[in-house]
Amino acid sequence: MQALSAQLRLQRTRIGLVPTMGALHQGHASLVTLARQHSDECVVSIFVNPSQFGPNEDFAKYPRAFDSDCALAESAGATVVFAPDAPGMYPPGYNTYVSVERLTDGLCGASRPRHFRGVATVVLKFFNIVMPDFAVFGQKDAQQVLVLKRMVEDLNVPVRMMVAPTVREADGLAMSSRNAYLTPAERAAAPLIYAGLVMARQRFEAGERNSVRLAEIVEQSMSRTPLLKKEYIDIVDMVELRGLATIASSALLAVACRTQESTTRLIDNTVLGGEL
Repeated sequence: MQALSAQLRLQRTRIGLVPTMGALHQGHASLVTLARQHSDECVVSIFVNPSQFGPNEDFAKYPRAFDSDCALAESAGATVVFAPDAPGMYPPGYNTYVSVERLTDGLCGASRPRHFRGVATVVLKFFNIVMPDFAVFGQKDAQQVLVLKRMVEDLNVPVRMMVAPTVREADGLAMSSRNAYLTPAERAAAPLIYAGLVMARQRFEAGERNSVRLAEIVEQSMSRTPLLKKEYIDIVDMVELRGLATIASSALLAVACRTQESTTRLIDNTVLGGEL
């Protein structure tokens, strides 16, 4: 991959990268389509990254469907699939990791303390291997996007970060590879997350700036079912990801919960008064 990218760059080929963990769906396809519109060669990486999973998380059962992933990537416009194995990415004696401080303390980082270290490390490795001009990420993983933007800026990484809107099912549920874990009852209940976000955004647009009241709107929507157990509903600034009592300009309203039956972790968010 590195040799191919070096050759392409000598030819002044514009390279776009879409990093994924596989189990691709139409949300990923939208990222690939956007990347292809701005590139000569579009690389999709497929790698279930062990360093971003905690000891009690779903690394072993994370869905893997390489053949169908390749087919979807190609149909969306990918020209290269880069699918390394774990020993290739983390050979014996591997000891180097990237830690982005402060931005990883809250939201998902509070319950997944080593998660973003693994994400930042593997993405920087992909940037060094693929050498893309730009990379595309989805807004659903908003904290990840902001952490990686900070990494790129702090470490002078010559890669432009592009953010694509969250792609949703017809009922509003954010597309995710983990949706496959949901029981039928959980799947029916899960759209209450986005319904709450929509109502909170509407209230914000009507003039509400109190974070507690906006968060309560989301919590009330989710409380309509016992199948969604809140992990957090937080409103934070989009630079340091610190909690806001009052929204002065723009903010990220982020949600994480676990479902009761399958214990699937779901995340979603909306940006109030701005964009990522």
